[in-house]
Amino acid sequence: MTRVLTDSIAAHVGETITIEGWLHKKRLLGGLNFITLRDRRGLAQSLIEDKDQVEKLRGMQIGTVFALTGLVVADERAPGGAELHDVQVEVIVPVTDESPIEIDKPLDHKSENLDTLFEHRVIGLRNLQEAAIFKVQAEVKDAARTFFKENDFTEFNSPKLLPAATEGGAEVFKLDYFGKEATLAQSAQFYKQIMVGVFERAYEINPTYRAELSATTRHMTEFMHIDAEMGFVTFDELLDFVDRFIHSVTATVWENHETALKKWNATPVKLSETLPRLSLEEIHELYTKATGEDTRGEKDLRPDEERWVTEYTKKKFGSEAVFVVDWPVEEMKFYHRKSAENPQFAERADLIFRGVEIATISMRENRYDVLLEQLKTIAGGDPEAEGFKYYLQAFRYGLPPHGGFGMGLERLTQKIVGLKNVKEASLFPRDINRLGP
Repeated sequence: MTRVLTDSIAAHVGETITIEGWLHKKRLLGGLNFITLRDRRGLAQSLIEDKDQVEKLRGMQIGTVFALTGLVVADERAPGGAELHDVQVEVIVPVTDESPIEIDKPLDHKSENLDTLFEHRVIGLRNLQEAAIFKVQAEVKDAARTFFKENDFTEFNSPKLLPAATEGGAEVFKLDYFGKEATLAQSAQFYKQIMVGVFERAYEINPTYRAELSATTRHMTEFMHIDAEMGFVTFDELLDFVDRFIHSVTATVWENHETALKKWNATPVKLSETLPRLSLEEIHELYTKATGEDTRGEKDLRPDEERWVTEYTKKKFGSEAVFVVDWPVEEMKFYHRKSAENPQFAERADLIFRGVEIATISMRENRYDVLLEQLKTIAGGDPEAEGFKYYLQAFRYGLPPHGGFGMGLERLTQKIVGLKNVKEASLFPRDINRLGP
């Protein structure tokens, strides 16, 4: 008999069908045995009264793989409005070990319980509410890819084994590479710029590695980045593009996965028609005035300022996202471009979304001679070093004005769903304390 998926059972009322999946829950009510089966589409309930069929499930624990064949009966109390009666049971893969965690009810995400949650992640992900997070995340990626395709971008995949920590800093993983030292990629930065010379518009969604000694709610050592780069663009046009991107992705995710989001009591994203743009110093001034804590002159936003400015723009502009512009030139990366009109600033912005920075956006210095000088003076880099010389070739042989952004997939997912810790939006999170499962 052809397998029927759980979300289609109600279309077969009065018919005898077969469903297959995992044992999700067992209930005994006044001599009646209710069995809940889980498959990729959801849950289905079956009533098993035959003692011989019940006996087949004796000692079987949650996770047992089995098939149920029975008559579909309408019942509004059952998942999907129908259930199986007169059921025949076939155990395909018996499980006799009791599950270390319950998967038929929401799992505890309090901070003190996260380690237990992650320790049993392999089983916990079978919980429908946990799985909903990653259905939303998959939709984020699909929505991003659709938007990029509609805007004539080409997807690529850059290498993650590199000869040097080309972006500087100590936050790099080093490893032996057949007797030579290699590093894991801190970003796709150089490669996406190189690909501007190939495709003009390019993007990837791939892992990034940062050896950050941070045990916070916003840091991991391995995470996914949505990296995009586009040529023949100005800074204002770049910000407009990211504006449209975040509008499109969040709207699409809500449209296609509202049910999954409601499992987490998530709220629809509020964005103004055009996202507000506030300067770094303007935010410092506003925050200082509002809280009495003086952050004026600081070269970055503090986490509490990021949370505060989101509430400010939500009330003032009706937007839970804001661009932070006018970053001091002394804080810029060597590949950033200085503003021609205001040379004290780099053409860079951060996108703050629901209280956390999810993306850095900037124009790149595309003039070969200027880039070469900035590499030497800002990064102290050697143009002949293996980590730089191939990157520089792209500029030596012609790159147009270009810019792009890197956006954290897990942070974006976290904030759409309404989770408190970015690790909750990672299938198998990695940080300074965890290297498994």
